Amino acid sequence: MNEIIATYNLKDIKGNPLKKAEEIALGLTVGSWTDLPELEQTQLQKHKGKVVSVEEISDTEGEALIKVAYPQLNFSADLPAILTTVFGKLSLDGKVKLIDLEFPESLKKSFPGPRFGVEGIRGKLNVFDRPLLMSIFKGVIGRNIDYLANQLSSQALGGVDIVKDDEILFENHLTPMEERIQIGKRVLTNTFELTGHRTLYAVNLTGRSSQLREKARKAAELGADLLLFNVFGYGLDILQELREDEEIGLPIMAHPAVSGSFLSSDNYGFSHSLILGKLLRYSGADLSLFPSPYGSVALEKEKTLSIKHELLKDDEFYKKSFPVPSAGIHPGLVPLLMNDFGIESVINAGGGVHGHPGGAIAGGKAFRQAIDVHLNGQTLVNGSETNPELKTAIELWGYKEVYS
Repeated sequence: MNEIIATYNLKDIKGNPLKKAEEIALGLTVGSWTDLPELEQTQLQKHKGKVVSVEEISDTEGEALIKVAYPQLNFSADLPAILTTVFGKLSLDGKVKLIDLEFPESLKKSFPGPRFGVEGIRGKLNVFDRPLLMSIFKGVIGRNIDYLANQLSSQALGGVDIVKDDEILFENHLTPMEERIQIGKRVLTNTFELTGHRTLYAVNLTGRSSQLREKARKAAELGADLLLFNVFGYGLDILQELREDEEIGLPIMAHPAVSGSFLSSDNYGFSHSLILGKLLRYSGADLSLFPSPYGSVALEKEKTLSIKHELLKDDEFYKKSFPVPSAGIHPGLVPLLMNDFGIESVINAGGGVHGHPGGAIAGGKAFRQAIDVHLNGQTLVNGSETNPELKTAIELWGYKEVYS
């Protein structure tokens, strides 16, 4: 029988954790068992959840790790149905956290995975031997399209590979999405002709859910490079529909806004690796943003590495998605980022580019110099002697070296 296996961390279990696991397996499937007549038990056997394992972590604190298998017959092949089955009313039942979901092959085939993935994005940029560098528009709320165009030009001239909208830049009369795409295309074509360096622009797809598909199709028609999508404001199923629409056909960058409300607790909600890693990848995200372990909105290193693992691990069904550790990143952190996340990652900076004393062009150059210096086996201090933008950056923000 095809089953999806859910792993939970439970705390404050009163009594026997095996009994609690069995209650979950029945409560989220057939509801009851021992009181059913034998004929009904026979009829419902194929729908009954079953306990796969129970690992008691702490007897004194009533903590256990349990695995429960749910027959695929019980739900349709979509994430709303799956998440309601494995975690619906259970999510309201005390200290329980959904750690992981193991999908059978038959179910994995129902999800598209990234359209482009790591290699597809690299192919668009013709960059294969280093982490990509991304930056963010800053302070564009209430500004006109010329202000945005100037920022975009500066970031591209600094050697940034991807520039994304701020996730709080919604549809407005000063910088409407269609105009941002057209101006962005013109600016980036000009910088490419000037420098030979290609930069992609991720435009923020926003609005009512019913409008998103048409707006995304229009973005593709106008020549957009990527879509930025606040997926957790809308839902994973909306992301999947955007990915599967052949008239859109654009890479999708998933932003983690709102996700902290159901990820951050150690006792409730979902694990970071499941939501920002596995399920974003299954649903079609080409890039997944999440807080880095070092910046201003830091996430524990173990959790960030678990996200990276789910995005990049080999899977015959899905292309790999780019991990994008973010928030509070400056050039002095490049050795740490590259050591922990490797070449198959995107270094994402906002203030670390725009806050450089030499401006955004110098800020972009400082990051690119830090990447090259580290790849060449030099320390940032030694490498900065011949890279003035990097030297200024580490004097301002400091640096962290990694020694083998």
